[in-house]
Amino acid sequence: MSSTEEVFDKAMKILKRELSSKEFLIFLQAITPKSGDSVKELEEKTKNLTMDDFLKLVKKVEEELKV
Repeated sequence: MSSTEEVFDKAMKILKRELSSKEFLIFLQAITPKSGDSVKELEEKTKNLTMDDFLKLVKKVEEELKV
C-alpha cells in the first residue's frame, strides 16, 4: 500500500505534467494554508532581494517544476 507521501508525490508529478506552470502555481496557492499578513511578510523577506537574485530564484523554481 502506498504511503500518504508517495501518493502526494505522485499527484504532484501528474499535476506538474498536466498543468501549465501558471496553473500549477495557482493550484499550489489555492491549497496552501493562509495566515498572517502576507504582504508584510513578503516585504520583509524580499527587502534585500536584488533583481538578479529574484531572477535566479525564478529560474531555480522553473527547473524544479520540470518533471
